[in-house]
Amino acid sequence: MPATRLVSPDDAAALAALLTDNREFLAPTEPYRADSYYSVAGQDELIEDLLAKHVTGTSLPHVILDDHGVLVGRITLNEIVRGPFQSCSVGYWVAEGATRRGLGTAALARMTEIAFGELQLHRMQAGTLTDNAASQKVLERNGFQRFGLAPAYLKIAGRWQDHVLWQLLTPRDDAAVDV
Repeated sequence: MPATRLVSPDDAAALAALLTDNREFLAPTEPYRADSYYSVAGQDELIEDLLAKHVTGTSLPHVILDDHGVLVGRITLNEIVRGPFQSCSVGYWVAEGATRRGLGTAALARMTEIAFGELQLHRMQAGTLTDNAASQKVLERNGFQRFGLAPAYLKIAGRWQDHVLWQLLTPRDDAAVDV
């Protein structure tokens, strides 16, 4: 059964190899990345930054594992905001060889459980390129609803691109608000 877990410094080499192998596949949906990003040192630095944000409560970075426990991607709750907003954004990617197996869908389902359960958030948001049907299906399968279009939202593949915006609200009526 696919799973997610908190990213670890021990994942740097596996992530660097996976990103290097999938560089061309991921390029159309990612911001421009310096060559150092694809190195073990680059992933060490990124993981250190993600875990520092996790300690402050503003991020929850997980890796995605397949049915055999092999690392096949990453999923992160970003920009966790408390107070009256109680919200986060979610971003994810899965290696090309692991697509169409339900791994992204299962990983997002798990992160949704954590966001609305353990973290007691009210809302999750995601953005996809307008033509990223695969990612949109992952969101739809998890109950996310399209709520808007953001023109020139992010600089992806070297140019500012429009994104479809998606959200999912907690199914609980009693979502806590610590202001």
